[in-house]
Amino acid sequence: MKKYYLPLLILVLFVGIVGGSWLHVFNEYWQLVILFMGINIVLTVSLNLINGFMGEFSCGHAGFMAVGAYVSSILTVWLFADDKIFGPPVLPASWAIPLFPVILIIGAIAASLAGLLVAIPSFRTRGDYLAIITLAVNYIVKSAIENMEVIGGPRGFVGMKRVMNNMAAVFDAPWLLIWTFIGMLATIFIIRNFMSSTFGKGIEAIREDEIAAELMSVNTRRLKVIAFMLSCGLAGLAGGLFAHGPGGYINPGTFTILKSTEVMVMVYLGGMGSISGSIISAIGFTLLLELLRPLGTYKWVVIPLLLVVMMLFRPSGILGNKELTDVFPKLRAIFGAEEENYAHAAN
Repeated sequence: MKKYYLPLLILVLFVGIVGGSWLHVFNEYWQLVILFMGINIVLTVSLNLINGFMGEFSCGHAGFMAVGAYVSSILTVWLFADDKIFGPPVLPASWAIPLFPVILIIGAIAASLAGLLVAIPSFRTRGDYLAIITLAVNYIVKSAIENMEVIGGPRGFVGMKRVMNNMAAVFDAPWLLIWTFIGMLATIFIIRNFMSSTFGKGIEAIREDEIAAELMSVNTRRLKVIAFMLSCGLAGLAGGLFAHGPGGYINPGTFTILKSTEVMVMVYLGGMGSISGSIISAIGFTLLLELLRPLGTYKWVVIPLLLVVMMLFRPSGILGNKELTDVFPKLRAIFGAEEENYAHAAN
């Protein structure tokens, strides 16, 4: 039964946090902070699949986040909100609750298909050249959205707040927080199980030596496509959740290279190839941004300085390429034999 302890502990934590927010134990500000923590965890863990486990260098994650954000937002507003562009809602508000996660998945699928713009060029490029391609894709997506006047162009797209209000009117619950935590848990389990599978071993082989991996009959092209599409799809999932936040407003200026850089900072801060490190760094970085909020724009001076210090004294990040069970072996007794086997496989 030990192998089930970890899911049970996470489930208890999830119920406690969501239930506490529902009962207004946390005020609206802390609910928002928790929401951004969950979204940042999804972004960081997903990008770590490419930059950490596969050893590539992608710096355009915000572009795929934008695809998921706009696709899911357009669908929810069209289906469940009275909008001046799309007209009256197509479906009643009561359908929004069960169909909302389906729409998030559709947005994730759209983002994963957009990931082919990076996956296919990755067959012939690596390192800095692939980084330039991902940066170009980020700007392509941003520029394309800016030139689509039907969805607001550079002014942005609104209406998602009405969708969330309609869901709350049917049944009062922190729906976005609930689906964010479910998406976060799903992302962690998907990446964890993917990396412990045969595909994951092939991904790690590509990181060590792509030519040697091909000589050992690893289908590197297939694995790159799968990894990029999976990572970009999860970024689209995070984008869909982000778009339906309290503001109910998104614009192309949100998904710039600065947003991609934030995600990369969290990946390298936590440690390359470490799911636990990604989770810890996403939580810590979100809290750090809030603590430094009184500094205004000066916080972007303090944060880089802290990162410079981090890279000088801990260049491998918080956990390096290790998991918490490697740093604290006694945790394996809690997480069970399955987690222990995964930890050994990672080494």
